[in-house]
Amino acid sequence: MEKFMLIFHGGELHPDEQTPDSMQASMGKWMAWIDKLAKAGKYDSGEPLLPGGKIISGTNKTVTDGPFAEAKEIVGGYFIVNAADYNEAIALCADYPDYERGGKVQVRQVMKVDMPA
Repeated sequence: MEKFMLIFHGGELHPDEQTPDSMQASMGKWMAWIDKLAKAGKYDSGEPLLPGGKIISGTNKTVTDGPFAEAKEIVGGYFIVNAADYNEAIALCADYPDYERGGKVQVRQVMKVDMPA
């Protein structure tokens, strides 16, 4: 079994959808998806990310606000899942709740690194 990171881009609620009922319905879809993955032994971990952040760059390690991207490109969170291969990892994304809002999922395999004891 391999580990894959699912990186969630975009899929934000539109301002007219940001009612308590809409937000609760969206959260319900996410929780149902997490529950399905967990019961199948595929969900390892994951977290939503707050907007904004900091970028550290260059030899002087300059810290700036960011990242600044179009809403459709903002990384909103991630999961680590267990799958046999890319095909299975992609299939696990079938129930991603934010496709209907233009969201997308980037699927990346986690490299195994043997650390010295």
